[in-house]
Amino acid sequence: MSYPRTIPLLPCADIDEIEPFFATLGFRTTYRQLRPNPALGLNGHGFDLQYYGLDGHTPESSHSSCLVIVDDTGPIWEEFAAGLREAYGKLPIKGFPRITRPRSRKNADGMSGFRLVDPAGNWLRFFRDGSAGTSPSELSRLGEAVQNAVVLADSKGDVAQAAKVLQGAIKRASADDPAQGDARSFIDELTERLSDG
Repeated sequence: MSYPRTIPLLPCADIDEIEPFFATLGFRTTYRQLRPNPALGLNGHGFDLQYYGLDGHTPESSHSSCLVIVDDTGPIWEEFAAGLREAYGKLPIKGFPRITRPRSRKNADGMSGFRLVDPAGNWLRFFRDGSAGTSPSELSRLGEAVQNAVVLADSKGDVAQAAKVLQGAIKRASADDPAQGDARSFIDELTERLSDG
């Protein structure tokens, strides 16, 4: 039996910027043309992506997104992070491109997920297939605040509001709250993402 298959078509200003970016992440080029219009096919990690050139496209104005469902977000994130560190000297967590860390997603039934934003501003949203993670009802108030901050920062792109929510929750939480480590780690990341440097 044959199942339907979809391949995301994502816009970019320049396929020459997209091709080397994805090569660092372990993708190979499967198709490339410049005329009559720029197009680029990529394959890696078991899935395909297609890019097309769009005059005037800017990362800041991009609204394109696609979901990628994987067995486990950890291994693919580690591969992407290694490639990005090699290419950029560090893990890019702000600007274009950028990547978030795998975290339980309150707005995805607790499944682990992360975001890869490519140089053209397209959001590739990776989610773990299968059972949900920790139920929000099992979390402390600080744990719930971390979950809410993840949704604000990583799903909605509102890093400033996420930091505000999380800073307030950290101040109110007890020092022995089991979510203190996650909260402090995430607030450090949010602070870096908000910095100008």
